[in-house]
Order: sequence, then structure tokens, then C-alpha cells
Amino acid sequence: MMTSWKIWFGLMSVCLLQSRVMSQKVQLEPLNSTALRDSDVQFTATIQGDWEVTNWGVGGIQVLTIVNSTDNIIPSADRFSARFCFDTSRSCVEFTIHNVTRADAGEVVCSVQGHQPATAQLYVQESGTVSIPGGNVTVMQGGEVELECVTTAWFPAPTVSWTQNGQVVNSSLYNTTSTPDGDSFNSTSTVRLTASRSARVECLASLSTLTAPQSSSVYIQIVPKPPDWTVLIAVVVSFGSCGLLVFLILGIMICYKHRKEKKQNYQDEMRRVRTHSQLSVIDTPEQVRGRVNESYEPENQRNDTINWTESGYRKHRHMTFV
Repeated sequence: MMTSWKIWFGLMSVCLLQSRVMSQKVQLEPLNSTALRDSDVQFTATIQGDWEVTNWGVGGIQVLTIVNSTDNIIPSADRFSARFCFDTSRSCVEFTIHNVTRADAGEVVCSVQGHQPATAQLYVQESGTVSIPGGNVTVMQGGEVELECVTTAWFPAPTVSWTQNGQVVNSSLYNTTSTPDGDSFNSTSTVRLTASRSARVECLASLSTLTAPQSSSVYIQIVPKPPDWTVLIAVVVSFGSCGLLVFLILGIMICYKHRKEKKQNYQDEMRRVRTHSQLSVIDTPEQVRGRVNESYEPENQRNDTINWTESGYRKHRHMTFV
């Protein structure tokens, strides 16, 4: 019983050692590769020792076979090819997938007859479109402008960023959301900027496989801010109020002065009238008593007149009352 257990353990050790040796016979690089759709991607297999047949599989499908003895390379489609890395050695094989598609994503397997297969992982990215709806924007200086950037049919969802006149916009000023659409993603990014001057604003969408981000840009045109009449109006109102107050005070003073003069003239007139009345009351008896009666004639003269009248004319007597 003990002997059988030892035999079984020995066989397992041999199998594991052989499996390790076999796994080291084929080395595939890179083990992880990311490619952009419609680009070419290469994998290199280094094979230790002699070999006869090598098969390559993509996405679970065998796509190419290499027969070492006849130098025969048999691809299943034009998008797949292989070549020896060195003319003098068959230990290195370069496998290429042309115009890679999303369907190619997954495992890439190199199987050498008599050896353990080597496996690598392929990731395929896809870039879509970028746009800023609405076009150029006109805004008053100091106003706030909101712009929206839309990306469509990307895989995976792109990284979206903004620039203003070539300067990176702080990420706190914009918000980006992505939603799946079938086997791709659509994204919307909204940025809010204060329009201090005219500027070129650009939305950039990028993937790790893109050599340069895709972008869309618009121009923010600044309109001069209309003058703020508030201060001027306040100044005018202030001066106007002061002027009105001065005129009001002057008017009150003039009215008061005029009223005072009128009252004084009235008092002077009343005083003059009162004085005149008093003088009239005092002077009348004296004037009556001391008035000269020019018609008065002495007695002797009055008689002569009478006598003269009686002699030649009608008798006429003059009497004078004093």
C-alpha cells in the first residue's frame, strides 16, 4: 500500500516537471496587448528546440498554420500573416493580425505540436466621434457660458478633458457621464466657464491606443459689457438732490426775506398812517382857528361898500362867516 502511494507520487512529480518543461518550451510576447480597431498587432513566439507544426488561434478559431519542414505558412484569411524573425533560425515566429476588429479581442494562442500552448490576451479599442453642439458662442464679458461635448460609439468609454486657449481646464469645472449603447459607449461632458476674454475652447476624447486625442472646438466671442449707469445715476441723483435742497433752502430764505420786508413795509406804512392821523387830529383845530379869511373886511370897509352900492347899484350885502 505504501509502495503504490510512492509510485503514484513519483508519477505525479514527473508529470508536473514535464509540464513545467513543456510550458517553458514556447514563450509568447506580449502576454497582454491593446490595439486600436483597424490597426495591426503583432505577437512573437520563441520556441525552444525542434518543432514541426505551429498553429495560431484568435478568438477560439484557428487562423494560421506554419509547417517548419516545408516553410509553408497557411493563413485562413488575408488579415493574418506570419514570418520567421531571423533568416538563420526558426526559433522565433512573428504573428500579425492586420486591421484588427472587435471580434479579434480575447485569447491569442500559439500551439506548437508536442508542447504546451502559450496564450496571450488581446484587447481592442474603438474610437468614435466628438462634437460640441451649437457651434461658436457669443457672451457678454464676465458672463458664464456652458458648453456640452458629446462622444458617440467609443469602446471603452473615452477619457474626456477640456482646454481653453491651450490651457487645461480644471476638472472641477466640468462633469462627464458615460452610458452603454450596445457594445460601445456614449459620453456627455458639460463645462461651465466664466467668459473673461475671447477664447478657443476644445473638448478632447482619448484612449490609451490613440496617438493623439480626437477633439472638437468652438470659439467664445466676448461682447463688451454695456456701461453700468448705476454709479452715474447715483451721482446725478445725489448732486440733483443736493442742488434741489440748496434751491429749496434759497427759496425758503428768499420767501422769508420777502415776507419780512413786506411785513416791515406794512408796519412802516401803518406807522406812517397812524402818525399822519395823529398829526391830522392835532393840527385841524389850530388850522381852523388860525386860518386867515381873505374875504373878511373891516367894519368900516364893509359900510363903504354898502354905501357905494346903495348909491349907484343894487344893494348887495356880503357876509363872511369865520
